[in-house]
Amino acid sequence: MSLTRAYLCLGANVGTPRETLALAVATLARAGLTIVARSALYRTPPWGPVPQPPYLNQVVAVDCPLDARGLLHLALLVERMLGRDRAREVRFGPRAIDIDILAFGDVRIEESDLQLPHPRLMERAFALVPLVEIAPDLRIAGVRAADALARLDASAIVKVA
Repeated sequence: MSLTRAYLCLGANVGTPRETLALAVATLARAGLTIVARSALYRTPPWGPVPQPPYLNQVVAVDCPLDARGLLHLALLVERMLGRDRAREVRFGPRAIDIDILAFGDVRIEESDLQLPHPRLMERAFALVPLVEIAPDLRIAGVRAADALARLDASAIVKVA
């Protein structure tokens, strides 16, 4: 069985985010993903125009037996299991859980519902800070994650004990 190293960014700011993120990681592992590394939790300012509480974010590296689309379906299933209802939520609004695929090996996909690597990763310190913690030399479109982060303001992102 062939495995692909993928990086997932998890975030939550509704309910009990710390517990929800832990449950999401455990559920992904039970579904067949091997958790290779996980960052600390980070408190991050909300992204977008909707007033809401800060997020907790975390990045996990996984070895994945699925293809990229299979991983997307698994991530969406875990979100639904943990209370996310995409049909009723406000874009960039509060979330019980959000699971984004940041990178899936060296795969490049440009489809309406799946873009890899994540198209806005290099603009988002809330994803890059935890990613750089576990994979500073990861290259996304030829750019080291640590170099991309160095160009952003990450001063409002706080590691949570």
